Amino acid sequence: MSLNSEDLQQLLLTYCDPEPELLRQIDRETNLKVLLPRMLSGHYQGRILSMLSKILAPRRILEIGTFTGYATLCLAEGLSSDGLIYTLDINEELEDMVRSSFAKSPYNSQIRYLLGDAQKTIAGLDETFDMVFIDADKKNNGTYYDLIFDRVRPGGLIITDNVLWSGKVLKQETDKDTKQIIHFNDKIAADSRVEKLILPVRDGLFIVRKL
Repeated sequence: MSLNSEDLQQLLLTYCDPEPELLRQIDRETNLKVLLPRMLSGHYQGRILSMLSKILAPRRILEIGTFTGYATLCLAEGLSSDGLIYTLDINEELEDMVRSSFAKSPYNSQIRYLLGDAQKTIAGLDETFDMVFIDADKKNNGTYYDLIFDRVRPGGLIITDNVLWSGKVLKQETDKDTKQIIHFNDKIAADSRVEKLILPVRDGLFIVRKL
């Protein structure tokens, strides 16, 4: 059986926690109204993000790339009672949809949704983060990693999405986007300041723990 088979994916969903109703609504609305809905984390990956967040119980989370807010709410599930998640995006067209979804969530008061250039926004944040999720423009993965690294506490997690790039990294394809993903993966593999592994979930999650 292929590890990417639909039967296996369905089995994994059978044995993980159910998808919260608000997240089902976000998934449905994203698929109906938004271009490239596959960018949404989805049920299984969302439960992984939630589990990692709950294990860490972070006070401060940074998410780079909000999209429609699905992963934001999954990560927020693990926040400490006084915790905050900063989620950054540049797409103003999705703002009303995202804010409406956040307003329905019990974590709304703990979410700081910031629109604009992520690099400039990060520079203006005076926080130390327990957890970072990088899921924005892939060409800047390395830039975001470098920008936030010193702002992550020892023992904190940096998670980067889409590092398998639909399997293209395995095939060593030579298009520009794939080369950029491979370069980022190689950069992390060579970083002695962290422990790291790739989870072959959906499009690949690079999990990094800062030493």
